Amino acid sequence: MKGSRVAGLLLAAGQGARLGTPKALVEYEGERLVDRGVRLLEEGGCHPVVVVLGAATVQVRGAIAVQNPLWHTGMGSSLRVGLGAVPEEADAVVIALVDQPFVTPLAVQTLIGSGARVAVATYGGRRRNPVLIGREHFAAVAEMAVGDVGARPFLKAYADVVTEVECPGDPRDIDTPEDLAYLQAK
Repeated sequence: MKGSRVAGLLLAAGQGARLGTPKALVEYEGERLVDRGVRLLEEGGCHPVVVVLGAATVQVRGAIAVQNPLWHTGMGSSLRVGLGAVPEEADAVVIALVDQPFVTPLAVQTLIGSGARVAVATYGGRRRNPVLIGREHFAAVAEMAVGDVGARPFLKAYADVVTEVECPGDPRDIDTPEDLAYLQAK
């Protein structure tokens, strides 16, 4: 991906039903998770960064904020809205989730530096986020992103073009009050 423009896409539209609050609004170390996610992508080498919002409408500095009016239908609609908002000059996008505050900019840099057109971060051999998708695959990813799934169906259907990239960091997500308590205790 050297010489390419890679945008960032942060999915932050959910209501956090199990958590009891939209994850975008949760704070960790004095920073909202939505702002932390934008910083993750920027520091990882993505420009611009698109943030998909829905359940909570918030001001996000340094990013292109787009509303997903169908956020309640699941992650698939947010991914479609976000891919549609990536500026045309971007050759690829790194997709991250707002609820993974321990993913590091180095993971994003590692994906971009892999040179792959489709790359998925792995941690200890397990596939997680973020994911890098070349523009030529946006339409197929969007078509398969239905309900509460994102790029996973595309990654499975197009396994022959996917590069797994071992990344540093911790991919754990914040889904429940117990997860939030763990986050706040760190």
